[in-house]
Amino acid sequence: MPRIIFDLFANHRLFLPKLINLNKSTKIILNYALGIILFVWLGYSIYTQVTHRDNLDESFRQMRESLHQKGWTGIFLVVVLMFFNWGFEARKWQMLVRPLEKISFIKAFSAILSGVSISINTPNRIGEYGGRVLYLQNHNKLKAIAATIVGSFSQLIVTVIFGLIGLIYYIHNLAPRDGSRYLNPDFWGNLVLGVLVIICALTILLYFRLRLILAVFEKVRWLRKLSVFVQIIVRYSPAQLRYLLLLSALRYLVFSAQYLILLDALGVEFLWWQAFLLNSVIYLVMAVVPTIAIAELGVRGKVSIFFLGLLSSNEVAILAATGGIWLINLFLPAIAGTVLLLGVKIIKEK
Repeated sequence: MPRIIFDLFANHRLFLPKLINLNKSTKIILNYALGIILFVWLGYSIYTQVTHRDNLDESFRQMRESLHQKGWTGIFLVVVLMFFNWGFEARKWQMLVRPLEKISFIKAFSAILSGVSISINTPNRIGEYGGRVLYLQNHNKLKAIAATIVGSFSQLIVTVIFGLIGLIYYIHNLAPRDGSRYLNPDFWGNLVLGVLVIICALTILLYFRLRLILAVFEKVRWLRKLSVFVQIIVRYSPAQLRYLLLLSALRYLVFSAQYLILLDALGVEFLWWQAFLLNSVIYLVMAVVPTIAIAELGVRGKVSIFFLGLLSSNEVAILAATGGIWLINLFLPAIAGTVLLLGVKIIKEK
């Protein structure tokens, strides 16, 4: 939920500049400065952690041997699954904007890639919205932002549900134990789980009662003028919202499989079901912690080592897989999206 709230607030600022105290240049400088500082700090932390491992040479040897034996087949499969990953997202967006205008799947897929190309340089990937709506008519652009947020909402729900399952396993089976009753992981873990379950339940309830969000916009005076842009969220039937959740779940399984396949290709030894559960916790952490684009890879690497390091001591391969997934799922689509943007008319006649 924090990521959705952040996105709503960020886009509200983007399109209502009068409410911004800082000028655009100052915000850009702050975003990149904070991002660089965080990236350097995390990078140094990961570097010192990895280089002080006794099995560093063994990890490199294991990774090279695994790549030689089966790695390139795994990497090829991960690249193929990248198209399914963003394909499911494109199908979601195609359905979400249908009440505004009908677009083809190819156009929706192009919009998704263009969104990735812009989002890679923005905090919490908020530029994704701007990249997508460029493919719509001018009068639909702002309304499509609310539709896109509904899609992010459905993906968040799936991430939280799987993350809770993974967190239950982690807390009761892998979390470090301490003799002090004040640091009892069972107590604090169950407390965190209880809070997250309540938040998840309320989030699902709100997802199927999107009219409540519109009601808030209509009743709050300073939001009333924006209500016309969020009215689209009440035009989705319960069946359509359930279908969105299904597509989000399928996409979740695809990018989870990508990461596990790449870990295996790089020589990380693990039980698939354990890795899937801990990976679900990683995605949960990444979903609720706001990140600045340039620092996201460092944050993901740090979190991945913390959880997957419980299954394997090959931290080099874990970092390599984390970077590889970032390159395949974000960097390559961003390059394609940048090329596609060259053919997009920013200002349309209608």
